[in-house]
Parts: sequence; structure tokens; C-alpha cells
Amino acid sequence: MSFSQLLHRAFSTTTQASCAAATNNSLFTVVYKERNLKRLVEKFKKSSEAYRFRTKSGIYEDTVRRLASAKRFKWIEEILEDQKKYSDISKEGFAVRLISLYGKSGMFDNAQKVFDEMPERNCERTLLSFNALLAACVNSRKFDKVDGVFRDLPEKLSIEPDLVSYNTVIKAFCGMDSLDSAVSVLDEMKTKGLKPDVISFNTLLNAFYGKGRFADGERIWDLMEKNYVSPDIRSYNAKLLGLFKDKKTKEVVDLIGEMRAKGIEPDVFSFNLVIESFVKSENLEEAKQWYNEMKKCECVPNKTTFEKLIPFLRKQGDLEFAFELCEEVFKRRFLLDVALLQRVVEELAKASKIEEAKKLVELGKTNDYRRYRLKLPELPSESEVPSDK
Repeated sequence: MSFSQLLHRAFSTTTQASCAAATNNSLFTVVYKERNLKRLVEKFKKSSEAYRFRTKSGIYEDTVRRLASAKRFKWIEEILEDQKKYSDISKEGFAVRLISLYGKSGMFDNAQKVFDEMPERNCERTLLSFNALLAACVNSRKFDKVDGVFRDLPEKLSIEPDLVSYNTVIKAFCGMDSLDSAVSVLDEMKTKGLKPDVISFNTLLNAFYGKGRFADGERIWDLMEKNYVSPDIRSYNAKLLGLFKDKKTKEVVDLIGEMRAKGIEPDVFSFNLVIESFVKSENLEEAKQWYNEMKKCECVPNKTTFEKLIPFLRKQGDLEFAFELCEEVFKRRFLLDVALLQRVVEELAKASKIEEAKKLVELGKTNDYRRYRLKLPELPSESEVPSDK
């Protein structure tokens, strides 16, 4: 083969690959950018004809999440049932994706159907799909189904539940508020030669601390340490929540110091709990200080941060900082209750901070993600303003 032929083949291959990549990227873009949900369903089904599209689980997660948020369950069923016509359905990983998506959408019967149909599609059912079905029970809050799946299927499928399986059962008991039963699962795991991990203990910690059973949470914490499982950020956040619920603001701050001493940096959930602790105790300066600490640590505030701080700042009369945070809301494209922002506009106007109030009204109109119908309150005309004389 001549050099010119080699070059031609190389460039032809590169061009074909580039075209294929461009086509796939355009498919993803078309689906991601579609705002109309009915058209989204049609475009998703059309895009699914491309094998490369079907390999991207993220776009499936995003699309189903959007439809579930809008309670369009029929459309979720439409796009997921449509996937069964492809040969991918004979692969366990693809079937597990559908089971998981149905579970996260609260559609357990559909998830069960996918699982039951797997043998007739020549798709092997292993521990992977068993765990997916178990998780679908929990995510759909069909806790009454968990025991049947966990006790009956392993023998039928000739499999042994693993750590993931037992962690899911713990989560189910916690979801039913059967916390003592959840703890008893740890004993059963031990008889099976399985060692609980940080997920096992974090699930229990979240349940006990979250329910205000702080002493029991501490008992689980001690048990975690006895099992040589190191707490992570989720463990500490669960404990912070317990302290917050007990209104132990000083202990909340102390625990942040303990975390840092062990090399665990607080995340946005941690900071929000500290901030809310000071909001509850009406300590304006400390609440502001911890917000600034969050920014200094390059921890990005979330929607909850602003929902807690802005009304507090307004009530405390710190309108300047409240205005700054409202600007930040628009900058970060957060969706906040319009009433929350409207009250800030009204307080600014009442305090003669007219330019700031006008700016928020303008941001409500001109931002590129949501229109807020903020209104300036009617201001008294000059003739209506009482004279100092």
C-alpha cells in the first residue's frame, strides 16, 4: 500500500469517527436541552435508536428524574418500556438500569416486571439484579415487599445476599422506623461472616440522630468504632444533625473542630447546620461569620443556605447583607420562593434603599432561568411625605 493510500485511509477513518462523535453529541444535546416534556419523550425514544446513546446511563437518570419531578409516570413507563425492543435488554446491566430507574420513580410494580421478564429475554439474574430489585423496594417505599424479596429470592436464584443486600435491608427497617430491627441486622450479618461498613453505620446514625434519639446514636457510634470503621463526613453530619435537634449549638461548633482535627472538612450540609443553629438562637454575627467561613473554605452554598439566612437577616434588620445574598441567588440560579424575595424588596424600599430594591426587581425580570414577578411597593409621593416643619 502506498503512502498516499495510507494517508487517505487514516484521514477517512478519523473523519468517520469525528462524524460519529458529532452525531452522538448532538443526540445528547437535543435531549438535554429540550424543555417541553412531551417532546422530550419523543426525542429520547428517537435518540435511543443509537447504540452509543443507550450506553450513557446519565442521560437516562436525568430524563427520568425530570419526568418523575413533574409526576409524568406514564411517560416514564413509555420511554423505559420502549427500551425492551433493543438487544441490550438481554444484558443484566441494562435490565438493572431499568429496574433502578423504575424504583427511583416509585414504580415498583414496573421494576418487578422487568426483573420477572429477565429469564424469557435470556438475561441471567445474579446478585446484581437481586440487589437492584431490593433497592427498588426501598426507593419506592414498598417496605412490605422487602422481606419477601430478601427471604425468598436468594434460594430461588442460588445466590447469597452480600453486604449491599444487608445494607439495603437496614435502610428499609430505618424507613419503617423499626430502628431496633435495623440494628439487629448487624447481628445477622455477623452470623453470615459479613462485616458492616461505613454505609451500614451511617444509615443507622442518620436514623437515630435524625429521630432525636441521640443517646442511641452515640451507642451506634461506639459500635462503629469497636468494629474499626472510621467515621466519614456523612457520619459527622448525622451527629451534627442530632446535636442541632437537641439545640446544642456549642457542641455543634466543637464537633466541626473535631472533624477538622481528623482531616475531615465540613461540607455544605455541615455548614448549613451550624448556620441554622445560630439562626435558631438568633445570633446574627455568628450566623454571618459561619457563612463567610463557608465561602473562605471554598464550600459552595446551596439553596438551603439562602432559604435559612435571608429571612433571618431581613428580620434582624441586616438588609445590606440580605441584598447581597439575594444577588448571589440570581448569580447561582437558585429557585427560591418568590415571597421570600418579595419581602426583601419591600423591606429595602421601606428603609429607603430604593436602588437596591429596584435592582432585585430587575434581576427577577431579566435573569435567564426563571421570571420572578417582584414588585416595588407603592412609595409615597413627595407631596405625601410629612414635612419636618
